[in-house]
Amino acid sequence: MKRSRILLSLTFLALLVSCNPNISSEKMVSERTTTSEEVSEISGDSLSESITSSEKGKELTTVFFQNPVYNVDFPDPSIIRHSDGFFYCYATGARVIKSPNLVDWEPLENAIPRPTWGTQGAAIWAPDVQYINGQYVMYYSLSKWDDPNPGIGIATASHPAGPWTDHGKFFRSLEIGVNNSIDPMVFVDDDNRIYMFWGSFRGIYAIELTADGLDFKDGSVEEAAINKVHVAGFETDRNLDISTFEGVYIVKKDNYYYMFLSTGTCCSGDYTYNVVVGRSESILGEYVDSIGRSMKNANVGHAVVHQNDFFIGVGHNSIIKDDAGTYWIVYHGFDAKIQARNARRLLIDKLIWNAENWPSTLGNVPSNNYRPGPELYLPD
Repeated sequence: MKRSRILLSLTFLALLVSCNPNISSEKMVSERTTTSEEVSEISGDSLSESITSSEKGKELTTVFFQNPVYNVDFPDPSIIRHSDGFFYCYATGARVIKSPNLVDWEPLENAIPRPTWGTQGAAIWAPDVQYINGQYVMYYSLSKWDDPNPGIGIATASHPAGPWTDHGKFFRSLEIGVNNSIDPMVFVDDDNRIYMFWGSFRGIYAIELTADGLDFKDGSVEEAAINKVHVAGFETDRNLDISTFEGVYIVKKDNYYYMFLSTGTCCSGDYTYNVVVGRSESILGEYVDSIGRSMKNANVGHAVVHQNDFFIGVGHNSIIKDDAGTYWIVYHGFDAKIQARNARRLLIDKLIWNAENWPSTLGNVPSNNYRPGPELYLPD
């Protein structure tokens, strides 16, 4: 009987909201506070309004969303959460946006201007931002299409909104010995050792960094070039192969390191770009997929998300956890209904872990309907 009253109340609230299409997800928060018992009685499919539950004096809020959550060009997103509860997301071009809830985003000033240390005409691609040793560190690619010697640079800030200080080049492709050295991702392990992963369709490699994340643990780029570890795709002396990988992202869950990778055609042709994942019990591998194939190959990986009738060219992800401990994939995709492919829009989706602890989105595709989203303690 109690369940019926709850569902009736939520349905009535949903009808009220549906009469006002301009209401934002920020306003989609129920005025009533349910008990944890009541929340557990309501299935995910029955939710018609944001729900809050009281926990340690805070309100855990389910935020509703519909993809895309940021409906402008915002490719290669990297996401981080500040201690004040706000999320910051970074994209190609050093673009920055801010959100209290992963759904409602506002643009900020670009993090840094275009550097000049790379190939003429090169621009910032696919930055990755991490909080390391008391500051925010941005690792960015500096490249252009068919760049013979792209590279990776570093910038730092005390706050994710900046101001940022660009420290310039970290390394370039020829000196590190990895062709197409772009798409960096840095992972801080449980023992505080720090690793950089990077590469784009010419092999994915890894090196260890110093405790501040700003230099090579090996002491020099020459030593790092010798000691780098090949972790996915073919070795770098092979030709560019889009059936291998780029856009690496590492997550540690339980006893495994999960290596998310993008593969396929990102930006032209048939837009087959998609996300796969392999895992390992060791940070440097060996990574295998769900049927035991080594990720140091092509056309391998457990499927995470691929195109559907609504979004194509989906990939280059990062991962964030909400306050309920649920993992969310943050990635880009083109609107499949729009012929002009000039905007890779920001998408989010819940990761579902199967019985063998392998992740994917629901049905391995982007969501397109209005649905319950992240559960968060919203900032003031």
